[in-house]
Amino acid sequence: MVEKNPIVRPATPKRRKRSFFWLYALLFLLVLGGAAVFVFFQRGHAQTALVSATRQMELSTVLVVHPERGATDIHLVLPGTVQAEMESSVYAQVSGYIKRWLVDIGAPVKEGQLLAEIETPVTDQQLMQAQAAMAQAQANLNLAKTTAARYNDLLKTNAVSRQDVDTQNAGVAVQEANLAAAQANVRGLEQTEAFKEVKAPFDGVVTARKIDVGDLVSASGAGTASQGSAPSQMATPSQELFRVAQTKTLRVYVNIPENYSDEIVPGISATLDLASSPSQKVTGKLVRTSQAIDPNSLTLLAEVDVPNPEGKLLAGGYAQVHFDITTNHPPLVIPGNTLIFRAQGTQVGVVDTDTDTVHLKDIKIGRDFGTKLEVVDGLNESDSVILNPSDALTDGDKVQVNTQSRPPMP
Repeated sequence: MVEKNPIVRPATPKRRKRSFFWLYALLFLLVLGGAAVFVFFQRGHAQTALVSATRQMELSTVLVVHPERGATDIHLVLPGTVQAEMESSVYAQVSGYIKRWLVDIGAPVKEGQLLAEIETPVTDQQLMQAQAAMAQAQANLNLAKTTAARYNDLLKTNAVSRQDVDTQNAGVAVQEANLAAAQANVRGLEQTEAFKEVKAPFDGVVTARKIDVGDLVSASGAGTASQGSAPSQMATPSQELFRVAQTKTLRVYVNIPENYSDEIVPGISATLDLASSPSQKVTGKLVRTSQAIDPNSLTLLAEVDVPNPEGKLLAGGYAQVHFDITTNHPPLVIPGNTLIFRAQGTQVGVVDTDTDTVHLKDIKIGRDFGTKLEVVDGLNESDSVILNPSDALTDGDKVQVNTQSRPPMP
């Protein structure tokens, strides 16, 4: 059997047109779907970026620095107060009126030198009365002794009783006691009379005179001062008459920060800038410390002695004391623009780099150099301290650290 070839009919233009139409439609739907998917993902990405940017905008961007150790060779400058080696206030030991004064402010005096005289009419009369009472007691004693001697002689002939003799002998003892009391009273008033002469307690310089002639002074502290006298300060109820200071050596007291207490030891030298002698170079030596840290100021009180044989340096002033020391544990140093001053005290903001969380730390400041300062306590070298902290910064805030440009320590 012979196979017949199938008859292939050519496609008509109408069919071709319909095939292309469905192809174009499919392509259009594919493009449209791709565009929709693209727009959907683009909007999602934009939304995610917007949320991320918003969250980033909510976080404050901060710059941080790490504390650094200061230099081991330290030039320490501390304020000090200058005092005389010895200074004493001379008070009235007896009540009366100022008869005369012999020295004025600035006068050098020797120990025991007469400074003033006090007129004491009341004490004079008390002394005269006491002397008369002593004489009376002496006379009574003499009479008692004579009477007792007679009774003892009469006892030999049994003219008097033993009891009468014992009474007279006891009377002698009583009169001796009365005489001793009168003598003690006279000696006390004589010693009081000696205080009529006001004398210098030691060699020095008179730095204050608070009396004038005619002033009423009292050993009990109740007195008045004359008005219109030459000195500006007159006798006060405390009855300070003079003040005498010994200035051959000056004592300068300095409060040393606790972190330098190991290096500031007796024997080291110091240079002083005195406001009263700005052009004079003054040197001294640290002679002693209090050996105890003041719990309120956390400082060590030290004394620097300065020789002043000619008396040109003045006591009672202010000084800047310079120490050159070497320390094995220098304190940490941070910029001055990291501090936060609030009611809680001096604080700094520290960022926890693991969680980007802020923690406010209380610190204790040592020396202040202006652009930077020493931190005695409260920080570690690894802490990330915030520069220029915001006033609204609180403990627990989230921040982002700008690691691109960390400024160097000033």
